[in-house]
Amino acid sequence: MAKKKGEICIMCGNVDSKSVPVITVLDGLNLCTDCIRFIDQARDEQLKVAGPAKETTPAETKAIPKPAEIKAFLDQYVIGQDEAKKYMSVAVYNHYKRIARKEAADDGVDIEKSNIVMVGPTGTGKTLLAKTIARLLDVPFTIVDATVLTEAGYVGEDIESLLTRLLQACDYDVEKAERGIVFIDEIDKIARKGDNPSITRDVSGEGVQQGLLKLLEGSVVLVPPQGGRKHPDQKLIPVDTKDILFICGGAFDGIERKIASRLNTHIVGYGHDESKKKKQRENLMRYVLPQDLKSFGLIPEIIGRLPVLTSLEPLDRDALRRILVEPKNAIIRQYKKLFEIDGINLEFSEDALDTIVDKAIEYKLGARGLRSIVETVMVDAMYDAPSSNLKELHIDKPYVEEKLEKANFEKMKLSD
Repeated sequence: MAKKKGEICIMCGNVDSKSVPVITVLDGLNLCTDCIRFIDQARDEQLKVAGPAKETTPAETKAIPKPAEIKAFLDQYVIGQDEAKKYMSVAVYNHYKRIARKEAADDGVDIEKSNIVMVGPTGTGKTLLAKTIARLLDVPFTIVDATVLTEAGYVGEDIESLLTRLLQACDYDVEKAERGIVFIDEIDKIARKGDNPSITRDVSGEGVQQGLLKLLEGSVVLVPPQGGRKHPDQKLIPVDTKDILFICGGAFDGIERKIASRLNTHIVGYGHDESKKKKQRENLMRYVLPQDLKSFGLIPEIIGRLPVLTSLEPLDRDALRRILVEPKNAIIRQYKKLFEIDGINLEFSEDALDTIVDKAIEYKLGARGLRSIVETVMVDAMYDAPSSNLKELHIDKPYVEEKLEKANFEKMKLSD
């Protein structure tokens, strides 16, 4: 860089001097040292905000776990539901393989998204499946309850709030958010009220389904950074949803009747083989098809944007027993760890575990109820043990029954 006497800075007008020299950066471009320092600081601030540039290369596609690897990881945390795990593993693998392929080469073949809808009773592991897959892939993940969504202009949350939460999950890194996973829970609660299109406003049902279409299919959506309603003067963040994987889950309570009607199977009535009829009722969910979702109240357009449909089976006694002790984050392991922190070795007898499972089935609490029962059984011990010199604690069947009786758990049967 050459320096000439008497030059003037084109930014601030400073004349060249010993205190503030003016330097000729390019021919005809003169800047004083103060302005050069200001430009450098502004550039550093911009780089700090933007972060290091990251470019995805085809080599990164090797990091995508294969479907069998995804299922093996799910098996460590989720008991049973093999069919649902298989569907989820294939759909997730195809989704991220699609993103990597599109960046590596564009040959004109447009592979569409593999959005997923899971149908199954409450407490069977729909949310846990989605959370576990997001943990494996290390991508931004958020859970949104569909029941709070309403059409724009009505009390409730706008559809775009789904993406606001995804942005918050990855610290407003838009590029990272555009590869994330959104789990929409209670999707069945936005079913329209009748089989025919609404003639009146259904602002939390069919209207929300219509609003979800552009998100599920893939489009650039303007998202308010703090959520809430959009304002004309508010700064909005554009987010492209074409590479965001949407997983929807719902109990779809009563859809068995739609399935039974389609299969011409009577789920109520008298017959000589009650056990066979009961088994039929329990297994109806596995025969769910897109037309059953339509009969339930989802509009055809949204069903078409959720091409992967899988069902989760109700949990039987064996599954509940395994849920207590087998997963990496099993309930019993969590309590053992809590007591271990206080230097206490906690052990459960086999008949104590069987009693806890039997009570969960008896009170129709399912997998979520296991935690409630164990918490009720252990609350006195967790209160007293830290203050005592106890080193060992053994939980047996009489202890479990005593604590449940003390907590008036039997009243739950009367209200059932």
